[in-house]
Amino acid sequence: MATNKDFLECSTDLYNYYGPKPKGDIQSREINKTPSPRVDKARQLYFETKSSASVEFPYWYTRKWQDLEGEVPIIRRAEALKAGFEHLTPAIFPGELLAMGKAHYLRGSYPMPWLSEAFFLAQEDEMYKEIQKAGKVSADEVTTMGQGGGNVTKSSGNVISIAGKFGLRKEEMPMLLKVAKKWHNRSVDDVGHKYEQLVPDYKTKEEIMRAVICMFDSGYTLPQGREVMNYFYPLQYGIEGIINICKEKASDTAGYPGMDRLYFYKAVQTMLEGLQTWINNYAKEARFMASLEETQGQKEEYLEVAERLEWLSKNKARNFHDALQLVWIFHVAVLNEDAISGLSPGRLGQVLYPYWKQDMDNGTLTNEKTIELLECMRMKFTEIDCFASMGVVGGVLSGNTFNNLCVGGLDKDGESAANELEMLIMESAMTCDTPQPTLSLLYDEKLPEDFLLKGIECTKIGTGYPAWVNNRVAMEFLLSNFKKEGMELEEARAWSLGGCLETSPSSWMPLELNGITHYIPGGSAPATSVGVHFISLPKVLEAVLFDGMDMRTGQRVYPPHGFKLDSYEEVWEAFKKYFSITVEVLTLTNNIQHDVWGKISPSIINSMLKPDCLDLGKDISNKGCRYNRTFNVEVCGGVNLVNSLASIKKNVYEENSFSLNDLRSAIDANFGYVSALETGSYSLTEQLKTKDYKEWLKIHKLCFDAPKYGNDDKYVDDLFKEWQIWFNKMCKDYRSLYDEPMYSCQISVSTHAPMGAVTLATPDGRLCGTTFADGSVSAYPGTDKNGPYALFSSATCYNHALSQNSQLNMKIHPSVVKGREGSRKFLEMIKAYLRKGAFHAQFNVVDSRMLKAAQKNPETYRGLMVRVAGFTQYWVELGKQIQDEVIARTEYEEI
Repeated sequence: MATNKDFLECSTDLYNYYGPKPKGDIQSREINKTPSPRVDKARQLYFETKSSASVEFPYWYTRKWQDLEGEVPIIRRAEALKAGFEHLTPAIFPGELLAMGKAHYLRGSYPMPWLSEAFFLAQEDEMYKEIQKAGKVSADEVTTMGQGGGNVTKSSGNVISIAGKFGLRKEEMPMLLKVAKKWHNRSVDDVGHKYEQLVPDYKTKEEIMRAVICMFDSGYTLPQGREVMNYFYPLQYGIEGIINICKEKASDTAGYPGMDRLYFYKAVQTMLEGLQTWINNYAKEARFMASLEETQGQKEEYLEVAERLEWLSKNKARNFHDALQLVWIFHVAVLNEDAISGLSPGRLGQVLYPYWKQDMDNGTLTNEKTIELLECMRMKFTEIDCFASMGVVGGVLSGNTFNNLCVGGLDKDGESAANELEMLIMESAMTCDTPQPTLSLLYDEKLPEDFLLKGIECTKIGTGYPAWVNNRVAMEFLLSNFKKEGMELEEARAWSLGGCLETSPSSWMPLELNGITHYIPGGSAPATSVGVHFISLPKVLEAVLFDGMDMRTGQRVYPPHGFKLDSYEEVWEAFKKYFSITVEVLTLTNNIQHDVWGKISPSIINSMLKPDCLDLGKDISNKGCRYNRTFNVEVCGGVNLVNSLASIKKNVYEENSFSLNDLRSAIDANFGYVSALETGSYSLTEQLKTKDYKEWLKIHKLCFDAPKYGNDDKYVDDLFKEWQIWFNKMCKDYRSLYDEPMYSCQISVSTHAPMGAVTLATPDGRLCGTTFADGSVSAYPGTDKNGPYALFSSATCYNHALSQNSQLNMKIHPSVVKGREGSRKFLEMIKAYLRKGAFHAQFNVVDSRMLKAAQKNPETYRGLMVRVAGFTQYWVELGKQIQDEVIARTEYEEI
C-alpha cells in the first residue's frame, strides 16, 4: 500500500492539514458530560441492540387491505393502517419515561411492500438459501455480528440479514415473502413503473439509473420525510377533539359536491381510532409490567406511564411531560404510515415552551428533571430505524434518520425566539450525546450572545451539532419560492429545517393554554425534498467526455451529444445538454411515481397534522397543505465537477498541456493507480500504483495542480458561480406533479461515496472509485490550502438564497477551539462566514488520528460520533467509504 508521502511524490502536494501538523498524543474532545443514570442504562442497552425487522405490521395491513377490495381507496388505506397499529405488540422497557415505538424491538422497523415488494421477490431464492445455511454458521461467527454497531451485516444462526442492516427472525421470512407476493403488480413501485414507461425517452431513464447517475427513485423509496412535523392539532384539541372535528366536518360535507372531503374526514377518524387502540395497548402493557414489578419505584413509574397514555388517548396534554409524550406518539405514528427519513421535530423547544414555563412557574418541574426527560426523548429518537434497501439505508442515509431539531430563529414579531428550554435542549444534547435528534441553530443577529455561546459549547463536544444555519438566507429563499402561495414575511419567520438541511415552509399556529394564546411554529408543507434525487455531476461530465457512454458498464446512457469538443465552451454546452436530459426524464417519471403513491398509499396522519389539510378536507397528495411547491432537483459532486472543468479549461484549451484524447486515456487508466474498489481505500491518502503509473504522472500532476475551489481563486470560483447561476435557474424550467416549478437542492448526505464508487477518475485528479467532495461547498479533501477564510470566500461567490440549501463541512482540531478564548474565536469565525451570505456550516471537532484509531479498533470507540453531511452518526455504523472520506478531510489547525 502506498503511503501518503509516496503518493504526494508521484502527484502533487496533497496535504490534509491547514496549519501545523498535530504532534504528541491524540487529543480528545474538551467537553465530556454524562447522562442521568436511567438514560445511561438506556444508552448502554441501545449499544447492545441490533436493528431488527418485524413482519407484524405489514401482515395485518395487507390482510385488511385484501378484505376491503372495492372500498374507497383512502378509506381502504385508513382501515389497513388502523389494523396495523391495533396489532402492534407493545413493549415498554424499564426506566423509560416516554413510551411507544415503531415496533416491539428497541431498534425496530418493518418493510412496507405496498410501496415496493420487488426487492424481496427478486431475492426470494437467495433468502431461502440463507435460511437453510444460516443454522450451520458457528457461534464464533455470530459474535462478529457486533462489528458495525447495531447493523446486522451478516446472516447467522436464527437471524437473516436484510439490506446489510436489519435482522429478521428465520421463521418470519416465509410470511414476509408471502405478504410481498400479495403486492406484486399492486405496489406503488410496480404500478408506477408500469406507467412511467409511457414517458418519452424512458429507456434513457433506465440507463441513467443503471449507471448510478441518479441515486434512487423517490416516489416509492422515501415518499415522505425531509419535512417538519406540526404538532398543533393534537396539542390544541387532543385526539378525541380531532375526531369530533372530523365527525362535524363529515356531516357538513356528506352528499354535497366535493365528496372527496367526506372520505378524507372518515379516513382521519378511522386512523385516530386505530391510534387510540394502539396507545391503550401500551397502557395495558404498562399496567401488566407494574403487576410483575417488585421494586416500588419502578412499579410507580409503570403506573404513571399507563395513566398518562390512557389520558392522552383522548385528551389534551396537561403538562410538559404529557406534551412531550403526545408529540412523540404522533411522531412515531407518522413514521409508521410510510417509509420516511428526515421527519424533523422542528423548533420543538418553542412548541413545548408554554407547557414547560407553566410547570416551572408552579413548581412541578425542575431544570434537572427537564434535562432527564429531554435525554429520554433523545434516546427514543435515536432508536428510530428506517427500513429501506441497502442503497438507500447505506448509500444515502448511512443508517441515519435525520430528525432535525432546530433552536433559535425569530418569533412571529421578528424578535429572538430563543428561550430557556432551548438552552436545556442543547445541554441535554451534551449530556446525552446521541445521533438523534440532530440539532441546528437558526442563526440571526438578534439572538443573545449567551445562547450562541451555548451553541458553541455544544458544537465543541465533537458530535457535529448544532449545525449553524443562516436564518435570513432561508427566509429569503422561502419568500422567493412560496410568494405565489401566500408566503409573507411573518410566516417566513416560522420556518425550520426538514431532514438534514432542507429549508421547509412552516406556519404560526395559535395554541391556547391557560387562557393565553401562544403562537407556535410547525411545518405546513409536505416533503420538501421529493423530486429528482441526487444527480451525480462528475458522472454526467464523464458521459460528456465519452460521448454518452458509461465506460464502467460499456452501456450507452445518452445519445451522442454531437459536439466535437474543440473548445471549453463546447464541453460546457455538452454538459448542460446531458444534465438537462437527465432532469427532464427523471422529473417526468418521478411525477408519475408520486401520483401513483398518492392514489395507492396516501398520507392520512401526516395530512391531518399539516395545515390546511384538515380545514380543506384534502390530503397531502391533493394539495391540502398550505404550501405545495416542494419538489426539487438534488445534485452531488458539484465541487469535483467545477474542479474538473477548471482542469480541462486550463490544461487542454488554454495551455495545451495535453489533448482531450490524452486526458480520456489517462482517466481510463486511472492515472496509473489501482481502482479504489480493488484496494478498499476510498480517499486519496492511500492508493496503490500500477507498474505503468509513471506514464500518467505528468498528466495527473497537471490535473492536481489546476486551480481548485476553496482557495479564493477567481479562476475556478467564476466557474463555480456560473454553474450555480445556471443550475438554480434551469430547475425552474421543469414542473412538478402539482404544476409548480422545481427548485435546486444541494446536499450530499452519504451519496458522495456510492456515486464516487461508480465514477472513473476525474479531470481534477481524483481517482476511480474514491468519494467525491462532501456537501455542496466543501472543498475536496486536502485541496483547500489557504485557510478557512479563503474557503468562505469561494463558498459565497454566489447567492445562497437561490437554492434550498448549501452545505459546508469543516474539520477542526480540538486544540484550536479550546477554552473560553477558543470558543469566542470559533463563534467569530462562524459569524464571519454567515455574514458573507452563507447558508450553512457544520463542524467535526476531532483529532483525525482518533478516527484512524477508531477505524482500526472499532470496539474501543462504540460511542464515537462524527458529522458526515447534514447528520451525525456513530463511527462504527458508517461504511468504510464514508469513514475514509471523513478522515481525509482537511483538518484545520488554525482558524
